[in-house]
Amino acid sequence: MQKYWGIILAMAVLVSCKDDTVQKNDIAQEVNIPEAKVVNKQFGFDLDEFNVQLDTVKSGDSFGELMMKNKVDYPKIAAISENHRDSFDVRKIRVGKPYLILKSKDTTAQAQVFIYENDPINYTVIDLRDSVKVYTNKRKVKYVQREVSGVIESSLSEAILEQGIDYNVTHNLANVYAWTIDFSRLQKNDKFKVIYNEKYINDTVYAGAEPIEAAFFEHNGKPIYAFAYESDSLNNVIDYFDEDANNLRRTFLRMPVEYGRLSSRYNLKRRIKHYGFKVRPHKGTDYAAPIGTPIMATADGTVIESTRRGGNGKYVKIRHNGTYDTQYLHMKAQKVKKGEFVRQGDVIGWIGMTGSTAGPHVCYRFWKNGKQVDPLKEELPQAEPLHDTLKPNYFAYISTFKEQLDCIIYPKVLLEEDEDLLTLNQEDDIK
Repeated sequence: MQKYWGIILAMAVLVSCKDDTVQKNDIAQEVNIPEAKVVNKQFGFDLDEFNVQLDTVKSGDSFGELMMKNKVDYPKIAAISENHRDSFDVRKIRVGKPYLILKSKDTTAQAQVFIYENDPINYTVIDLRDSVKVYTNKRKVKYVQREVSGVIESSLSEAILEQGIDYNVTHNLANVYAWTIDFSRLQKNDKFKVIYNEKYINDTVYAGAEPIEAAFFEHNGKPIYAFAYESDSLNNVIDYFDEDANNLRRTFLRMPVEYGRLSSRYNLKRRIKHYGFKVRPHKGTDYAAPIGTPIMATADGTVIESTRRGGNGKYVKIRHNGTYDTQYLHMKAQKVKKGEFVRQGDVIGWIGMTGSTAGPHVCYRFWKNGKQVDPLKEELPQAEPLHDTLKPNYFAYISTFKEQLDCIIYPKVLLEEDEDLLTLNQEDDIK
């Protein structure tokens, strides 16, 4: 009998728990929980609190006109123009740049905030409410490290772009090795590896490539490592050094255009059919490139000539020091004037066909101690080496990058050595 009472008691408890559950569910269903508001927050503002006008700067637009159309008083516009030029120069808004105008939701629809997007990351805010506030800010950026490798079939840019990689990576890699590799003379099966960071806004919107952190380039069978390192912390100077801490930079660039083709070398015994095969020395080094291609100063210096004369056409001549001068002929137009100081890599003009020339190119002339010489045969002076006190930290810093570069695998391109190996394997199979 006691056994049955135990069973009955257990059933009663189960029924009681079930009833409690039902009651609790009934109560829960009767409570209305308000949904959390999703805030549409961008640039630090809740956009739902405004009427939003999103547009881009059109040809003929000015900041003043945009503000007056949106009921901002002229005195306030003038005050922004005069008092906040350091933060936002109203004269420099550019066609095609996006902007937002946040307007009041009342019947006046007056502009409250103007947001100008300087680039995909940086933006300027002009808060027009009460006393005007002008400030710059940045979107939240995510950095993702990327590894890239390639094998040259025809050109560096093709080897990179065919992988869907930002063109700026090509540009940056060319700059890293500009002093040590003549990119007009790359060989088939030259190889490269690169480590750099990509920037993303909101985790998904691509915002460009950062400077290269580490690279490896094998040119004509010669391997050259490159590691970015701050050689002067006082002035935030970053240079690229190899695995032995040698500076890759030279006081002169190898060539005055990034991707020009070497079309004619310095040759004192040149003979030309048009002139009856008479000796007509060519004291320049020609780089062919499309009209309009930028021409760069190959080293720091002062412009001593920027003019047009005879067969030289439009040209620029630069004095770099007491030893070296350079000259750049046949320009479409010059960008610099006599007396200007230019830095290495500055654009000084553009490829053209002025003067005596059969096609678009720059004739690059190089003087050493007042005598024209072949720049491709000159042992160009090296830039400042890494100071001995920095070398221990440098070697420790690059060790991980070097190991990472060595582990990067090249794309599945059949190299000449692979072809030889494949042929041997096929012969073994036949045997």
